[in-house]
Amino acid sequence: MNLLDTARKLVATGPVCDPCLGRPFADRSFGLTNEERGKALRVSIALDDDEPYESPDREDCWVCEGHTARFDTYAELVADGLAGVEFATYQVGTRAPPLVEENEKLFREDAGMEADAGETFKSEFNREVGKRVGRLTGTDVDFDRPDILAVLDLERAGEDPSSHAVDVQVNPAFVFGRYRKLERDIPQTDWPCRECGGSGVQLSTDEGEEPCDYCGGSGYLYDDSVESFVAPHVLEAMDGDEAVFHGAGREDVDALMLGTGRPFVVEVKNPRKRDPDAAALEARINEEAGGSVEVEGLRLATHEMVERVKELDASKTYRAEVEFGGEVTEADLDAAVDELHGTTVVQHTPQRVDHRRASLDRERTVYDISAALEDATHATVEIHGEGGLYIKELISGDDGRTEPSLAGLLGVEATVTALDVLKVEGEDEAFDDPDYIRDEE
Repeated sequence: MNLLDTARKLVATGPVCDPCLGRPFADRSFGLTNEERGKALRVSIALDDDEPYESPDREDCWVCEGHTARFDTYAELVADGLAGVEFATYQVGTRAPPLVEENEKLFREDAGMEADAGETFKSEFNREVGKRVGRLTGTDVDFDRPDILAVLDLERAGEDPSSHAVDVQVNPAFVFGRYRKLERDIPQTDWPCRECGGSGVQLSTDEGEEPCDYCGGSGYLYDDSVESFVAPHVLEAMDGDEAVFHGAGREDVDALMLGTGRPFVVEVKNPRKRDPDAAALEARINEEAGGSVEVEGLRLATHEMVERVKELDASKTYRAEVEFGGEVTEADLDAAVDELHGTTVVQHTPQRVDHRRASLDRERTVYDISAALEDATHATVEIHGEGGLYIKELISGDDGRTEPSLAGLLGVEATVTALDVLKVEGEDEAFDDPDYIRDEE
């Protein structure tokens, strides 16, 4: 059976609009819309049969039940739903009515065609509405990870597309940067009180609520965090609903984060603005933090950057101020440092984190270590260690849970009195890849 005979059989099934007539033949010609394809077939049939050409009204089509007449209406609904939302890319998805999908199969089967011949109704609807959305909003379609996803629920709409049939989803936006923590006793993220679960309430009675004694009623163990200094400003700049802070690892609460800083990403959910002034945002954060925290290198990023940040297992360089429980000679300190240089230590989960970490042995390498004796009981130690190396325990031994350790090799107690992270090694290679940075052009 030739193409024209097949088209005749399709037309004979009942009133069929031009897009529905052209759709089963979408894989047999290129450069045409289904409407143009269907019209050309109908004209050819009319000429071949010496009959007048006539296309039925789209609203009367038994296959799509009139939905192809509403491409413009749905596109306008999407554009209206995005009013006030800043975006550069979009994608359109369609939930087709089961009856239309069943009609599609019957339509082809009645003409002796394969049930999946050509293009699906859903695919055409996505494309045709999508093209119109692009023209109305001046934005580009993105099939990978668009800023906006508009879902058209045709079954819910029935014959009235305005009846909550368009669900506009705004995908999160991301800001990447590095932070330095310049004061001690500031956690990376907000730290809810473990006694009251963050409620700030110790006890509720008929007479009222008693504030939590442990946190003073604040609900948090620390008044400030890197997250609290950074995330609210990013959230405000992007006019979103929620901000989530993702750090590339974290330092101890009492440790400083110096040098080039630690990489982080702030994820903003449902942002209405996606292109904040990064320089102005950076300046505002640093001014409001008052020297406690500094950020640098803020820039828009992609969703993939979150995974790179969360998965980073970078080595780090530390500086530790150490106090010894007895006198130590320079020769003994040098010998102990030489013993630790390049060695692999075994660390059982430290006592200080045993309540929130799995109890197991970990092997970590000390890539480099040096020490300078300040006096007989104090020294400054610099360590470049593998990611996950517990520095305080490498110094103290943690009652034998870390082997070898500086304290064990010296035969005296050793305690870290101050710890600074000087560098997160290798972050340039991990985060300067342009594939993970939002193109702002």
